[in-house]
Amino acid sequence: MLAGLKVITEMNMQIRMRRLRSSDAMRRLVRGVSLSADNFVYPLFVCPGKGIKKPIESMADCFHFSPDMAAQEAKGIYEMGIPAVLLFGLPKKKDSKASEAFDDNAAVQQAIRKIKKAVPGLLVITDVCLCAYTNSGHCGIIKNKKIDNDASCEILARAAVSHAKAGADMVAPSDMMDGRIAAIRNALDEKGFVDTAIMSYSAKYASAFYGPFRGAADSAPAFGDRKTYQMDVASSAKQAMREIELDIAEGADIVMVKPAMAYLDIISEASRRFDVPIAAYQVSGEFMMINAAAKIGVFDRKAAIMESLVAIKRAGADIIISYFAKEAVKWIAC
Repeated sequence: MLAGLKVITEMNMQIRMRRLRSSDAMRRLVRGVSLSADNFVYPLFVCPGKGIKKPIESMADCFHFSPDMAAQEAKGIYEMGIPAVLLFGLPKKKDSKASEAFDDNAAVQQAIRKIKKAVPGLLVITDVCLCAYTNSGHCGIIKNKKIDNDASCEILARAAVSHAKAGADMVAPSDMMDGRIAAIRNALDEKGFVDTAIMSYSAKYASAFYGPFRGAADSAPAFGDRKTYQMDVASSAKQAMREIELDIAEGADIVMVKPAMAYLDIISEASRRFDVPIAAYQVSGEFMMINAAAKIGVFDRKAAIMESLVAIKRAGADIIISYFAKEAVKWIAC
């Protein structure tokens, strides 16, 4: 028995995994997962007005841009090699019907037109949701103190058509209403926007990591929470896969998992199961968690950012939406 162990030990000593880690060049050659600028989408917050670039208090190095300034920012993003931006809008006034969500002259619609004129080659994706536009702060229309799913889908479809009319290349519904992908696809097709793609927030969880974003978009619920429509954080992967499968059947071209870092298992399962591009959103809380820890010296900021992004890519994400995108692309290019 001891002789057998000796033989196995001697054989194993011929296998040295460290040989493939011996230098930077060797590690780059064999690592198997790499990031490029093509993987990223950069989020932008658009507000009404002109000449505005205002720091967002809840999110480091992020800003509210008026449509004209958003176009300037978008030009710089495109020149860095990032292929797409994701626009979030703030209204002049909120109401119960989310009227500015489908107003052709609202901030997002103005920004789309200005960006497409300034940077025709940049892909413009728009968040389609009602939370920033309703006085309730919910992602749907309130009737009898509850979210009216079907009435909400009608408004979401109107918003998507308004974005497409302004020139959006892709709309990204983030509301988690049932059937909204079919409603949006049908509305887009009926209005002649058959080439406008849909990236669905398919597996979006009722996460604690959205806090800084809600400050940025002024979209915190005025009452209750979003647990009746966003997914429960402890729900199984089976439920997430069913959500994704339904969205694909309804016409989604790309599906998204949100948040990213706490749901790498869901990204991985979706990547294995579905033959459509998988997007993952490294959300505001994940962004600020890394920033806050780095600020007090817990770890090296650049190393932590890049490790987190590689983890998301390794899990199976084809597209990464991240507030770190601009920094990451600069580092990748070095």
